[in-house]
Amino acid sequence: MRLPGNYVKKGPDGEKPNMSLISWLKDRLFCDLAIDLGTANTLVFLKGKGIIVQEPSIVVVNKATGKVEAVGARAKEMLGKTPTSVVAIKPMRDGVIADFEIAEKMLDYFIKKAMNNRGFLLRPRIVIGIPTGITQVERRAVKDVAMRAKASEVYLIEQPMSAAIGADLPISEPTGNMIVDIGGGTTDIAVISLDGIVFNHSIRIAGNEMDDAIIHYLKKKYNLLIGERTAEIVKMQIGSAYPLDEPMTMEIKGRDLREGIPRTIVVDDQEIREAIEETVAAIVNAIRIALERTPPELSADIIDRGIILTGGGALLKNLDKRIREETQLPVFITDDPLTTVVLGAGKMLDDLELLKKISLI
Repeated sequence: MRLPGNYVKKGPDGEKPNMSLISWLKDRLFCDLAIDLGTANTLVFLKGKGIIVQEPSIVVVNKATGKVEAVGARAKEMLGKTPTSVVAIKPMRDGVIADFEIAEKMLDYFIKKAMNNRGFLLRPRIVIGIPTGITQVERRAVKDVAMRAKASEVYLIEQPMSAAIGADLPISEPTGNMIVDIGGGTTDIAVISLDGIVFNHSIRIAGNEMDDAIIHYLKKKYNLLIGERTAEIVKMQIGSAYPLDEPMTMEIKGRDLREGIPRTIVVDDQEIREAIEETVAAIVNAIRIALERTPPELSADIIDRGIILTGGGALLKNLDKRIREETQLPVFITDDPLTTVVLGAGKMLDDLELLKKISLI
């Protein structure tokens, strides 16, 4: 390969590479990636650069040709608005791969986007965060998709462990750290000590179930049909797990199921709280189960250190207050819940020894 001239510096002893050449080589030789392959969003961390990709896990495909029309943010904009010949697909369901072929195309797209088509000389080493409750077959599917997307090595680490590392918790110390990762498809709860997960509990109930609950609630109460995107916006704007200090209302547009025409209604936060109550209660109950099954010595640590919330679901208004009320324990939300898992996986790229120790076979 011929290097651009400005990367070579001539001197009395012949041609010597300057710092620009070293930087150029590093940029192309060392392309390790960390990926949070989520049900709702996929995030990609490039070593030395940080988070490069943060987009929805959605692919729009032309049914007639099989061609991928859009991926990520652009695909989400098309959700519910595509003609019959084009379909929007979510290849991830409940934290695992539901459509292998589409997941491979999506991952390949995000990897190329993260690399910015710079022509890397080596295939990347990839660390991927996965839910704790998935089967060996589901793990293999994730690994196979990454390998087919041009990875040289693939390491799988459990999302709660990755989130704990991303939140700078002292996972190597003999103390209990409880982390709750609420994503789009799963809620993972883990107690971590001495670089390992002492106890974990995973349920396939999370943010997506809240969206579905809002859709069903409005359909049943108001005979109004709304789409997934609208339900998610409602959840983010006025959804809550515990009464708010100040009531909130929101105008919602949808289709009247009786008249078949567009209609607008106004709902308040109390109604949306009622709509998602069953899902929130399931998450809180899962946390209680985890606390009941945690070894006593580690339970004492959790009383002092509290519960750490992460994942997109942690952004639901007053969820921390609801959990605090029901467990009587301190509850904290990480600085940026959406990126904690991928940042933790990214940190592992600099600590290969720890990565090999905590990665799943």
